[in-house]
Amino acid sequence: MMFDIIIKNGNVVLRDGVKKVDIGIKNEKITCIAEQITDEANEVIDASGQYVMPGMIDTHVHISEPGRTEWEGFETGSKALAAGGTTSYVEMPLNALPATVNKEALDLKLDAAKTQNYVDYAFYGGLVPDNLDKLEELSDAGVLAFKAFLSNAGSDIPGDFTNVDDYTLYKGMQKLAELDQILCLHAENADITSKLEAEFIREGKTSAMDYPDARPVIAEVEAVQKALLLAKETGCKLHIVHISTSEAVQAILKARAEGVDVTVESCPHYFSMSAEDVEEIGAYAKCQPPLRKKPVQEKLWEELLNGNIDWLTSDHSPCTEDLKLQADNLFEAWGGISGAQNNVDLMFDLAVKQRGLSVNRFAELIATTPADRFNMPNKGEISVSKDADIILVDPNQSYTVKREDLYYKNKHSAYEGRKIDCRVTKTIVRGHVVFDVEQGIVGQPIGKLITK
Repeated sequence: MMFDIIIKNGNVVLRDGVKKVDIGIKNEKITCIAEQITDEANEVIDASGQYVMPGMIDTHVHISEPGRTEWEGFETGSKALAAGGTTSYVEMPLNALPATVNKEALDLKLDAAKTQNYVDYAFYGGLVPDNLDKLEELSDAGVLAFKAFLSNAGSDIPGDFTNVDDYTLYKGMQKLAELDQILCLHAENADITSKLEAEFIREGKTSAMDYPDARPVIAEVEAVQKALLLAKETGCKLHIVHISTSEAVQAILKARAEGVDVTVESCPHYFSMSAEDVEEIGAYAKCQPPLRKKPVQEKLWEELLNGNIDWLTSDHSPCTEDLKLQADNLFEAWGGISGAQNNVDLMFDLAVKQRGLSVNRFAELIATTPADRFNMPNKGEISVSKDADIILVDPNQSYTVKREDLYYKNKHSAYEGRKIDCRVTKTIVRGHVVFDVEQGIVGQPIGKLITK
């Protein structure tokens, strides 16, 4: 057989362990895994000294096109994802205008995305107070899951995303259970967080260390528990996004043991930075839920290392730089971290190299588990007949995050100046090399839409 690509000499991360095998790729698929492949190929990649693992599936990405394309577009966002080792992503229904809460808005997304993506992609539908009658049409149109906010979201701009009230959440979960859809939920109590933030601002308590106190642990835990109760009542499949506290993880585990179909994600920024770091970094590291103080962060690390967090996502939530810099205090700055380009390398360094997490468990966290949960049968693992979505990770390379190396439309990052002791050296999407550490982004956009 003539292969398109053969990857040789790497430490290949398979479901059942790390093995020294060759991988043969043809017609965008993994077609052979063997101790040695002697056939010819159009390209042979030497992965000596590197891990060869499934590309990341980032199920939490905000691309603000259309409507706020000046924040981030599909081209720049997908380049950053590719450079960071992501081979597929699911795009959130908010930050673009209009929000993806009906088929018309989804069609705008589909049209904008189809020729610009360097990695494969899919979309969420939104659950908001006025679109209960639109959920089925979004499901039929192929969205992979739905997203709702319990905390305040959006703005007064027509078409922007809005958070659910309890009635909408209950009725929406009933309908999504009928449709066999997953509801992904931003879980913070809106009343507590909004009123505490207003109170802190009035009192002049607007520092980096004040911010997590204005969005306290209890606001996350209460919202999680309410969602779990409604999921148990309605039978809706639930996924809790960007969890920042051990207490919330424990509530989720308890509900799962009682039969609730629930999974949970967290993000690299909750493990790599704390509220204490925000004092130095400033608004670039502001997000919701907030970065927690170090004792809370350490407990979250315990949950990750004990296997209690199902997968990792970036929650890439970019904006123009003025929205970070022009605020008089941290509370007024845009709350989102640009992180899509530093998921794999940063967490491999922190979790695998520094804390001893197994490489196999790491592959589950970034790829296998989200692929299984979101029903992507061709994604998420290195196995014959799967899509050839593969990354090469060099655990012995180090580099410093520099602004000029970022692919974001707005080249700012909370990680700027940080040294990372690991590097993604190559990203392959369905057998096409889209990023190489020496060449940068390679070729033209080849990303395809993933649907149910």
